Amino acid sequence: MAAGLRVEERFHQMHLRKQVSYRKAITKSGLQHLAPPPPALGAPCSGDPERQIRSIVDWSESATYGEHIWFETNVSGDFCYVGEQYCVAKMLQKSVPRRKCAACKIVVHTPCIEQLEKINFRCKPSFRESGSRNVREPTFVRHHWVHRRRQDGKCRHCGKGFQQKFTFHSKEIVAISCSWCKQAYHSKVSCFMLQQIEEPCSLGVHAAVVIPPTWILRARRPQNTLKASKKKKRASFKRKSSKKGPEEGRWRPFIIRPTPSPLMKPLLVFVNPKSGGNQGAKIIQSFLWYLNPRQVFDLSQGGPREALEMYRKVHNLRILACGGDGTVGWILSTLDQLRLKPPPPVAILPLGTGNDLARTLNWGGGYTDEPVSKILSHVEEGNVVQLDRWDLRVEPNPEEGPEERDEGATDRLPLDVFNNYFSLGFDAHVTLEFHESREANPEKFNSRFRNKMFYAGTAFSDFLMGSSKDLAKHIRVVCDGTDLTPKIQDLKPQCIVFLNIPRYCAGTMPWGHPGEHHDFEPQRHDDGYLEVIGFTMTSLAALQVGGHGERLTQCREVVLTTSKAIPVQVDGEPCKLVASRIRITLRNQATMVQKAKRRSATPLHSDQQQVPEQLRIQVSRVSMHDYEALHYDKEQLKEASVPLGTVVVPGDSDLELCRVHIERLQQEPEGAGAESPTCQKLSPKWCFLDATTASRFYRIDRAQEHLNYVTEIAQDEIYILDPELLGASARPDLPTPTSPLPTSPCSPTPRSLPGDAAPPKGEELVEAAKRNDFCKLQELHRAGGDLMHRDDQSRTLLHHAVSTGSKEVVRYLLDHAPQEILDAVEENGETCLHQAAALGQRTICHYIVEAGASLMKTDQQGDTPRQRAEKAQDTELAAYLENRQHYQMIQREDQETAV
Repeated sequence: MAAGLRVEERFHQMHLRKQVSYRKAITKSGLQHLAPPPPALGAPCSGDPERQIRSIVDWSESATYGEHIWFETNVSGDFCYVGEQYCVAKMLQKSVPRRKCAACKIVVHTPCIEQLEKINFRCKPSFRESGSRNVREPTFVRHHWVHRRRQDGKCRHCGKGFQQKFTFHSKEIVAISCSWCKQAYHSKVSCFMLQQIEEPCSLGVHAAVVIPPTWILRARRPQNTLKASKKKKRASFKRKSSKKGPEEGRWRPFIIRPTPSPLMKPLLVFVNPKSGGNQGAKIIQSFLWYLNPRQVFDLSQGGPREALEMYRKVHNLRILACGGDGTVGWILSTLDQLRLKPPPPVAILPLGTGNDLARTLNWGGGYTDEPVSKILSHVEEGNVVQLDRWDLRVEPNPEEGPEERDEGATDRLPLDVFNNYFSLGFDAHVTLEFHESREANPEKFNSRFRNKMFYAGTAFSDFLMGSSKDLAKHIRVVCDGTDLTPKIQDLKPQCIVFLNIPRYCAGTMPWGHPGEHHDFEPQRHDDGYLEVIGFTMTSLAALQVGGHGERLTQCREVVLTTSKAIPVQVDGEPCKLVASRIRITLRNQATMVQKAKRRSATPLHSDQQQVPEQLRIQVSRVSMHDYEALHYDKEQLKEASVPLGTVVVPGDSDLELCRVHIERLQQEPEGAGAESPTCQKLSPKWCFLDATTASRFYRIDRAQEHLNYVTEIAQDEIYILDPELLGASARPDLPTPTSPLPTSPCSPTPRSLPGDAAPPKGEELVEAAKRNDFCKLQELHRAGGDLMHRDDQSRTLLHHAVSTGSKEVVRYLLDHAPQEILDAVEENGETCLHQAAALGQRTICHYIVEAGASLMKTDQQGDTPRQRAEKAQDTELAAYLENRQHYQMIQREDQETAV
């Protein structure tokens, strides 16, 4: 019995120690608001509001330890983190704005930010204090525990999911998670305390690229209190400081003291928020959550130089440039100036519009919605490659005598180095006019549609004026000592490009695809050679449809001499250069990160090299409407998908090969084991969805399909996104995710089948098109209605859809009606494009033109669609139609020449 009492007493003591350790852990982890507030903090905090509501990282010497980084948010379903006891909005009983910390993801009301000091809750620390009292401080990182009222995933201890509270008035805390490593536990002692809180934080799955806060020390400003009796110390200090460079000798509030490790690849992220619309600002918040906030930099706050100087001694450093090709060039030029040894390799997250360098290095043509966690993994696993960079030296042309200087011409180039290309002639002239017009009237260039319209109009007017047709008469080109001028004069190009990378003009390949240039070496970006290409107007137009220019030579050095002022551009930066001699030579090679092809998700068996010979995969199609609404819920999105058929592909296929097999489903509905249960064809803009390697669906850029294996994004079923497919909520023949009945939400009656009744009359189709009743029109078509029906005035259904301005009906008719509907005319000779141009319907005009309608047809008055737009005083639409009309003429000339 005594032994039983001793056991009970020992158990009671263990339980007591457990509770004490729990409270200590709570105190150290920053979760003090579980307990009553300390009396010393009873008075309200009266801090500086500008300091408290900070949306950027503070690098000054007055930076606060554990300071939050606030962004405005519209989150309304989460309670204020300070709790009801301190919530100002609760006391005032009114709605006030909310802010969210990007680094730890807590949400508070704006007036409640200063109340966080009452509960002593700080953000995850991004640095550590220096000083004698911190000498013995452990060099590992502690967890930063945060209460969560909502939490995805499962508890790390018990493996059970977190109970989600969907009501707006839920006060229960369901989880405690670390904002560093993202581990989460149930908010109870049985789960949270069984793991060792005192253990170091692993920093999560991206620990290799995260810069630990223990590497970043806040320095104390040196005190100028040296006495005259300490001359030796003063002299020693002077000798030491004289050995340092001008940059190293300058005092900074923060010092980087790394602890090198061969497994680490510390990352600096530079984001240009001006690139890609508003994408840059959103990307910054995501990186602040996954990384140390002091390794993420906004380039609009001073550029990359200060950060690169600070981190110059970090071993195995990598850089992620989030922006366009100009942003990458800015960072590379800064690295050249700093002369870092070895230079850190640069990866790219493309946020701009062209992104030719990003395409070359497999990073794609633009950021869509790939999770930031996946991007960090790609940067860590990427291959280090070299990129040639070329010097441009300009001097006046000594053979030209004094002449009257051309107005607006300059004797200097906007850049003295290029990574992508240097060009002169037609393309530079168009780019120059666009830049000059935008600088003069920036308010007129606030949309991508207007910018494209201006480019199209400028290109066509420049073609009519023939400003670049005599280019060959005013230049002399010598490549590696060989004079190419006679060859250029025979070709009579209107544009010459000196190309360093395979991509140009938003993804085109002006040198041609590999295997097409048998007389030259394969094009590379690291071979020390430039490709010289000439373009006529015909080859420039064909470039957008897979053509290429005239290959002139590959060389290591170029001497270009101009005899008059000519428009030129360097990596997209244009100017008009006076008569000059330009020498192009190799400057150096930049170190870059190329996105690697992954096999991590390939299902391998006992033999690590074994791959299935063939895979039979079900293909399902997802609409853009459903994707935007449900892509954070995989199961609902799978239910909303539309079966397309089954493909049989080799086990080692990448997505490029898989695309070929999927497109055959539309051509061979009964062949090779492929069955296509749907009749709606795929649009040309469909893309693959990754449904297996992330917590949600995300799109795969078409330029990156060769990097992904089928087995990496699919198991038994592969999902594709079709932006022109109707959503499940708008398809009468498909059940919605919440209803198993095959009834149409657009119409109260079930869909009629062709065998149940006679085909609908043409008048019903016309009436549906006039009333803009898309669901009725679709239902009548599926019941056997003829989409080529005409009324008494020979007006087609497309004419009626254009007159009502129904974009949805127009798209449906373009996808499902025969091609003849595009150029069908009514009694007065008008096509549907005439009508859309007269009404100023730009989007509908774009749809009809891209579908292949003729722009040369005239009505009874002899007007083309362009002239109808001019009469409607829509100059931008007229310029667009004029440009596309010219393009059609060039295509027709090419076809006639080929015949």
